[in-house]
Parts: sequence; C-alpha cells; structure tokens
Amino acid sequence: MKNVQKIQKQINEASREGRRFLFGLDFELENGFFIEDPLQQTDVLWRVGTHSNFAPQPINKKEHFKAYPIDFDTYDQKYRVVYEGLERGDTFLINLTAKTPISTGYSLEQIVKASTSPYALLLPHQLACFSPETFINIDATGVISSYPMKGTIDATLPNAAETILADYKETAEHHTIVDLIRSDLSRVATKVCVPRMRYIDHLKTSTGEILQVSSQVQGELPCDYRERLGDILVELLPAGSISGAPKPGTVDLIRKAEGEKRGYYCGIFGYFDGTTLDSAVAIRYIEKEGEQLYFRSGSGITINSDCHYEYDEINQKIYLPFV
Repeated sequence: MKNVQKIQKQINEASREGRRFLFGLDFELENGFFIEDPLQQTDVLWRVGTHSNFAPQPINKKEHFKAYPIDFDTYDQKYRVVYEGLERGDTFLINLTAKTPISTGYSLEQIVKASTSPYALLLPHQLACFSPETFINIDATGVISSYPMKGTIDATLPNAAETILADYKETAEHHTIVDLIRSDLSRVATKVCVPRMRYIDHLKTSTGEILQVSSQVQGELPCDYRERLGDILVELLPAGSISGAPKPGTVDLIRKAEGEKRGYYCGIFGYFDGTTLDSAVAIRYIEKEGEQLYFRSGSGITINSDCHYEYDEINQKIYLPFV
C-alpha cells in the first residue's frame, strides 16, 4: 500500500498545482504508477479520450490470433465458489474473471497502436489494454461522471439490442451496478443522479461487432476537490462494475474464487490535463508472463445466472481491438 499512498499524494499535489500527469492503480491497491508531463515520454504508450502520446498505426499485415480457453469444468469450479457465496448472501452481484492463454503474431505495441478504443495503455513487456469503459471523468466545473458497462451480446444475433435490453438477469445486474455507482459517487459528491439509463454501445472487434449496455451516473464535487483528487480516486476503488456489490464481501469472494491477484487488470488508469480528468477501467487486457500471453476477461454473476452462458461471455470478450 506504500506505493499507492505515495501516488495518492503525488496526484493530490499535481492536481492542486494544475500539472499534467498520467497515473495507474492496480485492483488490489498495492501498486501503481505516476508519470508527470506524460506527453513528453514514449516509454509508456497511452491514450485517454482525445489525449495520446502515440499516432495510431493500422495493421497492414494479417497475423494469427488464437485463444486457448480454460475448459468448462475449471471455470465451473470458480463459478460454484461464487454461486455458493450468492446463496449465503455474501454478495448479490460479483464479477468473476478468467485468465486465457493466447498466441498471436502481433506485438503488444502493435495491438495498442492499432486499437480504436477510447482508452489504451502499453506498459512495455508487461501489458496491453484497450478499454472501452470509463471509470470516472471530471470536467472543469467539478462535475464527476461514471459510465458503468454491464450486459454484452453478439451484435449479429437477430434483434440483439432488444434482446439484451429485455433480458431479466442482465437488467437486474445493470440496475445493481448503477445503484452501487450512485452510492460510490455519493461518498465524494452531491446531487448524484442518472441522466442516462441503459443505452447501447457498439464495439467493433477482430471477431465481429458486439453490443454493450451502459448508463451514465453523475454528481457534483466540492469546490476544493483538486486539493485531494488522489484521495477521491482511492475512495472510489475498486470500480463497482468489475467487483460487485456489496464491495467488501464481494472482493473477499473474488480472491477466494479466482485464487490469484488481478494486478493492473480491473484497476484504473487516467490522465489529468491540468484542468480535467479522464480515466478508464483496465479491461480488454492482455498481459505477458515470461513468453506466454494471457487475455483476461470476466462477466457479472447473480443468483439468476447460468454457468454456460457466463462461460460463453468471458470467451466472447477475447478479441483484438481492430477488424
């Protein structure tokens, strides 16, 4: 936690003084990074909304990409752990993730530079992230907004949008997350509201288009928020959309079911431009361990979930961020 406490202090000081910086915090709040004036360096590649330190480079040569999903029985063992927790009442919504070996002819740098996602991050020889999901953004007036994503479907299915919006389990899950985000924002902001509820985002991937359901939750920060921006960020972690509700019991159950740390996967990264902040949840994530690459993906589990459906969803989310 010492490293995160140091970064928290650096964020407070830099935001107070209006200095630009890039930051990242891992899921367990054990590690992170802080880079001042990040547009002037090229070791860490990043894109946060309209800000980036690299030029997009479309892929010209088609290389192989193959996933080797964990077998269903292995996933079912993890699923049973969280489902028993749901039955006990330890949680009523939990994000369960899996680590899938992959192979590809593309480098992590090529993947990030060719991505079309609003958020991207490359930590050399460590990870590539091309996230579609905002954690929070804060505008120049102190309005804080979050855009939780919950609900995924293959866009090629007949009436895909209508199907996902009408699905009982997905609807209940999405409402739960929106309520959790409202509660989280209420810890740091006032006048918390939901301007948009359950709208469709279209995501193009290397395996075809998928639809995701999102909402917008926003509030108003106190006028002195830049004095303690780092404290506010840490107060909101871990992100509700990739943990669950209630958070304490859910995070404990995640540790038990997954059996390993997530690290930067499902953590956050973001950029402060001197006036405004934009940040992402670190999903759509490839990490390197030795010579092996792993794609990490997850889905939300409730008491109404079906194990086979959730297994299919985590595998559907394994893709490269370009067609």
